[in-house]
Amino acid sequence: MTAVAADRLTARYPGQPAASSALVDVSLELEAGERLLLLGPNGAGKSTFIRVFAGLMRPSSGKALVAGQPAKQARASVGVVSHTTFLYDELTVRENLRLYAELYGAPADRVGWLLEQVAMADLADMQVARLSRGQQQRIAIARALVHEPPVLLLDEPDTGLDIAAFGLLEELLLGNQHTVILTTHNLAAGLRLATRAAVLARGHLVEERPNLAPQDAAPLASLLERLARG
Repeated sequence: MTAVAADRLTARYPGQPAASSALVDVSLELEAGERLLLLGPNGAGKSTFIRVFAGLMRPSSGKALVAGQPAKQARASVGVVSHTTFLYDELTVRENLRLYAELYGAPADRVGWLLEQVAMADLADMQVARLSRGQQQRIAIARALVHEPPVLLLDEPDTGLDIAAFGLLEELLLGNQHTVILTTHNLAAGLRLATRAAVLARGHLVEERPNLAPQDAAPLASLLERLARG
Protein backbone atom coordinates (compact mmCIF):
# COMPACT_ATOMS: atom_id res chain seq x y z
CA MET A 1 0.00 0.00 0.00
CA THR A 2 1.34 3.43 -0.98
CA ALA A 3 1.67 5.59 2.14
CA VAL A 4 3.26 8.71 0.64
CA ALA A 5 3.38 9.79 -2.98
CA ALA A 6 4.79 12.80 -4.79
CA ASP A 7 3.49 12.98 -8.35
CA ARG A 8 5.30 15.58 -10.47
CA LEU A 9 5.36 17.77 -7.38
CA THR A 10 6.39 21.37 -7.87
CA ALA A 11 6.32 23.94 -5.06
CA ARG A 12 7.46 27.51 -4.70
CA TYR A 13 7.16 30.23 -2.09
CA PRO A 14 5.20 33.47 -2.58
CA GLY A 15 7.13 35.75 -4.91
CA GLN A 16 9.48 32.97 -5.99
CA PRO A 17 9.70 32.79 -9.81
CA ALA A 18 8.66 29.57 -11.50
CA ALA A 19 12.15 29.22 -12.96
CA SER A 20 13.63 28.82 -9.45
CA SER A 21 10.93 26.79 -7.68
CA ALA A 22 11.90 25.14 -4.40
CA LEU A 23 10.74 21.76 -5.77
CA VAL A 24 10.56 20.90 -9.45
CA ASP A 25 8.60 17.98 -10.90
CA VAL A 26 9.54 15.54 -8.10
CA SER A 27 7.99 12.06 -8.27
CA LEU A 28 8.51 9.26 -5.76
CA GLU A 29 6.45 6.79 -3.74
CA LEU A 30 6.88 5.22 -0.31
CA GLU A 31 5.15 2.02 0.68
CA ALA A 32 3.87 1.64 4.24
CA GLY A 33 6.76 1.03 6.62
CA GLU A 34 9.50 2.37 4.33
CA ARG A 35 11.91 4.94 5.74
CA LEU A 36 13.30 7.48 3.29
CA LEU A 37 16.50 9.42 3.93
CA LEU A 38 16.12 12.69 2.02
CA LEU A 39 19.52 14.20 1.25
CA GLY A 40 20.88 17.26 -0.51
CA PRO A 41 22.92 20.43 0.06
CA ASN A 42 21.44 23.50 1.73
CA GLY A 43 18.68 24.96 -0.42
CA ALA A 44 18.04 21.68 -2.23
CA GLY A 45 14.35 21.59 -1.27
CA LYS A 46 14.39 19.07 1.58
CA SER A 47 12.55 21.23 4.14
CA THR A 48 10.09 22.36 1.45
CA PHE A 49 9.30 18.71 0.72
CA ILE A 50 8.63 18.15 4.43
CA ARG A 51 6.46 21.27 4.65
CA VAL A 52 4.31 20.19 1.71
CA PHE A 53 3.66 16.74 3.17
CA ALA A 54 3.02 18.24 6.60
CA GLY A 55 0.18 20.21 5.02
CA LEU A 56 1.89 23.53 5.73
CA MET A 57 2.43 24.46 2.09
CA ARG A 58 0.39 23.82 -1.04
CA PRO A 59 1.94 22.41 -4.21
CA SER A 60 2.17 24.83 -7.11
CA SER A 61 1.46 21.88 -9.38
CA GLY A 62 1.42 18.11 -9.17
CA LYS A 63 0.26 16.12 -6.15
CA ALA A 64 1.40 15.38 -2.60
CA LEU A 65 -0.61 12.44 -1.25
CA VAL A 66 -0.69 10.73 2.15
CA ALA A 67 -2.58 7.42 2.05
CA GLY A 68 -4.23 8.61 -1.16
CA GLN A 69 -5.41 11.93 0.28
CA PRO A 70 -4.01 15.39 -0.45
CA ALA A 71 -1.48 16.14 2.29
CA LYS A 72 -3.46 19.21 3.38
CA GLN A 73 -6.39 16.94 4.27
CA ALA A 74 -4.32 14.20 5.94
CA ARG A 75 -2.65 16.08 8.77
CA ALA A 76 -4.05 13.75 11.43
CA SER A 77 -2.13 10.91 9.76
CA VAL A 78 1.20 12.72 10.04
CA GLY A 79 3.58 13.50 12.89
CA VAL A 80 6.22 16.18 12.40
CA VAL A 81 9.53 16.86 14.14
CA SER A 82 11.51 19.87 12.95
CA HIS A 83 14.80 21.47 13.98
CA THR A 84 12.51 24.12 15.54
CA THR A 85 10.39 22.61 18.32
CA PHE A 86 7.30 24.88 18.16
CA LEU A 87 6.50 23.99 21.78
CA TYR A 88 4.61 26.35 24.09
CA ASP A 89 7.32 27.71 26.38
CA GLU A 90 4.90 28.87 29.08
CA LEU A 91 3.32 25.42 29.48
CA THR A 92 4.81 22.45 31.25
CA VAL A 93 6.07 19.37 29.45
CA ARG A 94 2.94 17.42 30.39
CA GLU A 95 0.62 20.30 29.40
CA ASN A 96 2.22 20.53 25.95
CA LEU A 97 1.64 16.84 25.30
CA ARG A 98 -1.87 16.83 26.76
CA LEU A 99 -2.81 19.73 24.51
CA TYR A 100 -1.88 17.75 21.41
CA ALA A 101 -3.42 14.56 22.75
CA GLU A 102 -6.73 16.36 23.20
CA LEU A 103 -6.43 17.98 19.78
CA TYR A 104 -6.13 14.58 18.10
CA GLY A 105 -8.38 12.63 20.46
CA ALA A 106 -5.51 10.48 21.76
CA PRO A 107 -5.99 8.70 25.12
CA ALA A 108 -4.64 10.65 28.10
CA ASP A 109 -2.54 7.72 29.36
CA ARG A 110 -0.47 7.84 26.17
CA VAL A 111 1.15 11.06 27.42
CA GLY A 112 2.66 9.33 30.45
CA TRP A 113 3.86 6.40 28.35
CA LEU A 114 5.57 8.70 25.84
CA LEU A 115 7.28 10.68 28.60
CA GLU A 116 8.78 7.41 29.80
CA GLN A 117 9.87 6.51 26.27
CA VAL A 118 11.80 9.77 25.79
CA ALA A 119 13.19 9.68 29.35
CA MET A 120 11.42 12.88 30.41
CA ALA A 121 8.92 11.61 33.00
CA ASP A 122 10.92 13.17 35.86
CA LEU A 123 10.58 16.62 34.23
CA ALA A 124 6.92 16.33 33.26
CA ASP A 125 5.82 19.28 35.42
CA MET A 126 8.65 21.61 34.45
CA GLN A 127 7.95 24.61 32.26
CA VAL A 128 9.30 24.01 28.76
CA ALA A 129 11.19 27.33 28.75
CA ARG A 130 13.43 25.96 31.53
CA LEU A 131 14.50 22.87 29.58
CA SER A 132 17.69 22.50 27.58
CA ARG A 133 17.53 22.48 23.78
CA GLY A 134 18.02 18.72 23.69
CA GLN A 135 15.29 18.13 26.28
CA GLN A 136 12.89 20.27 24.29
CA GLN A 137 13.63 18.22 21.20
CA ARG A 138 12.79 15.04 23.12
CA ILE A 139 9.38 16.53 23.92
CA ALA A 140 8.89 17.50 20.27
CA ILE A 141 9.54 13.87 19.33
CA ALA A 142 7.00 12.67 21.90
CA ARG A 143 4.46 15.19 20.61
CA ALA A 144 4.86 13.92 17.05
CA LEU A 145 4.02 10.40 18.26
CA VAL A 146 1.14 11.25 20.60
CA HIS A 147 -1.63 10.45 18.09
CA GLU A 148 0.13 7.35 16.70
CA PRO A 149 0.42 8.69 13.16
CA PRO A 150 1.29 6.19 10.41
CA VAL A 151 3.61 8.74 8.75
CA LEU A 152 6.46 10.64 10.42
CA LEU A 153 8.20 13.63 8.85
CA LEU A 154 11.52 14.33 10.55
CA ASP A 155 13.35 17.47 9.43
CA GLU A 156 16.75 17.38 11.17
CA PRO A 157 15.22 15.86 14.32
CA ASP A 158 18.67 15.30 15.81
CA THR A 159 19.22 19.04 16.31
CA GLY A 160 20.36 19.49 19.91
CA LEU A 161 20.11 15.80 20.75
CA ASP A 162 22.96 14.05 22.51
CA ILE A 163 24.02 10.53 21.52
CA ALA A 164 21.78 8.88 24.12
CA ALA A 165 18.73 10.88 23.00
CA PHE A 166 19.34 10.08 19.36
CA GLY A 167 19.54 6.43 20.36
CA LEU A 168 16.06 6.77 21.87
CA LEU A 169 14.80 8.21 18.60
CA GLU A 170 16.30 5.28 16.70
CA GLU A 171 14.60 2.80 19.03
CA LEU A 172 11.23 4.53 18.63
CA LEU A 173 11.50 4.49 14.84
CA LEU A 174 12.93 1.02 14.37
CA GLY A 175 10.55 -0.55 16.89
CA ASN A 176 7.44 0.59 15.02
CA GLN A 177 6.02 0.41 11.51
CA HIS A 178 5.90 4.12 10.71
CA THR A 179 6.51 5.36 7.22
CA VAL A 180 9.29 7.91 7.68
CA ILE A 181 10.80 10.77 5.69
CA LEU A 182 13.99 11.94 7.38
CA THR A 183 16.41 14.77 6.66
CA THR A 184 19.66 14.99 8.60
CA HIS A 185 23.23 16.22 8.15
CA ASN A 186 24.41 13.08 9.95
CA LEU A 187 24.73 10.71 7.01
CA ALA A 188 25.87 7.75 9.11
CA ALA A 189 22.88 8.02 11.45
CA GLY A 190 20.51 8.52 8.53
CA LEU A 191 21.78 5.39 6.82
CA ARG A 192 21.21 3.38 9.99
CA LEU A 193 17.59 4.50 10.16
CA ALA A 194 16.56 4.49 6.50
CA THR A 195 15.62 1.73 4.10
CA ARG A 196 16.10 3.91 1.01
CA ALA A 197 17.48 7.30 0.02
CA ALA A 198 16.72 10.13 -2.38
CA VAL A 199 18.90 13.12 -3.21
CA LEU A 200 17.61 16.59 -4.12
CA ALA A 201 19.58 19.37 -5.79
CA ARG A 202 18.09 22.76 -6.60
CA GLY A 203 14.62 21.31 -6.22
CA HIS A 204 15.18 18.37 -8.58
CA LEU A 205 15.33 14.69 -7.67
CA VAL A 206 18.77 13.68 -8.92
CA GLU A 207 19.41 10.29 -7.30
CA GLU A 208 17.43 7.42 -5.76
CA ARG A 209 18.71 4.38 -3.92
CA PRO A 210 15.79 2.02 -3.29
CA ASN A 211 17.62 -0.52 -1.11
CA LEU A 212 20.20 1.07 1.14
CA ALA A 213 23.28 -0.90 2.12
CA PRO A 214 26.45 0.05 4.03
CA GLN A 215 28.38 0.35 0.77
CA ASP A 216 26.10 3.23 -0.27
CA ALA A 217 27.71 5.54 2.31
CA ALA A 218 30.81 6.46 0.30
CA PRO A 219 29.11 7.20 -3.05
CA LEU A 220 26.37 9.21 -1.36
CA ALA A 221 28.91 11.24 0.60
CA SER A 222 30.85 11.88 -2.59
CA LEU A 223 27.71 12.97 -4.45
CA LEU A 224 26.71 15.34 -1.66
CA GLU A 225 30.20 16.86 -1.65
CA ARG A 226 30.02 17.48 -5.41
CA LEU A 227 26.56 19.02 -5.14
CA ALA A 228 27.64 21.28 -2.29
CA ARG A 229 30.47 22.62 -4.47
CA GLY A 230 27.86 23.47 -7.12
